[in-house]
Amino acid sequence: MTARTTTQISWRDWLLSDRPQSRRQASLGRTYVTWRQFSANRLAVLGLLIIIALVVVAALADVIAPYPPSIGDLTNAYLKPPGTGGYLLGTDNLGRDILSRLIYGSRWTLYIVVLVAIISAPLGLFIGMTAGYAGGWTDTVLMRITDIFLAFPKLVLALAFAGALGPGIENAIIAIAITSWPPYARLARAETMTVRRSDYIAAVQLMGASPIRIVFRHIMPLCISSVIVRVTLDMAGVILTAAGLGFLGLGAQPPLPEWGAMIATGFKYYLDQWWVAAMPGIAILIVSLGFNLLGDGLRDALDPKESGQ
Repeated sequence: MTARTTTQISWRDWLLSDRPQSRRQASLGRTYVTWRQFSANRLAVLGLLIIIALVVVAALADVIAPYPPSIGDLTNAYLKPPGTGGYLLGTDNLGRDILSRLIYGSRWTLYIVVLVAIISAPLGLFIGMTAGYAGGWTDTVLMRITDIFLAFPKLVLALAFAGALGPGIENAIIAIAITSWPPYARLARAETMTVRRSDYIAAVQLMGASPIRIVFRHIMPLCISSVIVRVTLDMAGVILTAAGLGFLGLGAQPPLPEWGAMIATGFKYYLDQWWVAAMPGIAILIVSLGFNLLGDGLRDALDPKESGQ
């Protein structure tokens, strides 16, 4: 047995120890077990690779895009089919390279999903934990407000808010975020109600901890993993909602290379010049699939009932 193999075994034994000697060892051990369970799911790894590729493409858009995204050539590049004239995915009605617009559009896709997650997930988590821990009239009021938002289809509600705020990608992000927080609130409330009467919460209360400290230091860490899984699974819906708003003219405005707006532009030509709308549609499909596969893998790895931790 080589020294390298011995080192690997000792590290694995240290991470998988039943009696960790420190909080750091316990945390690293849980992370290692979670990663092993996640990586055993090939579809989840595929989803992770798709999202990593999206991030890399967005970060290197200036380097890898062959043409400027908003400058076209109406004289020599009008509605070129894929693979002709040096345009791998063809051109649109303004002579702009579709591949370059898809590459730059990945930045706007990440911009939308990240901001929606940053706004909606903490808001829903806070409302759900507050309702679940406080109970009584606080729970009743917050949950009835949540039910009002859940009573309407998300896209319809987002259309209403986007129409009231006006067209623009920032307003579209606000509209999507406003309609995305209720599921996180419901999930956080359920998690909080499960643990609020547990023995260790009672022990913390006896030690004199304030409700705020209990909620944020002892309950919130137990809710975060479930919320992360739900956020990942919801990202596909966020992308589709943003594309729908862009398609209807309430999202990103020309000449921004947002994928939904690109589909709206190509919809006029879908019978003869199919690639103008099909290419951004395929991009949305692939990225949405990646988020769904990643979310499924995280759910199986982080759920103790599923993973057997």
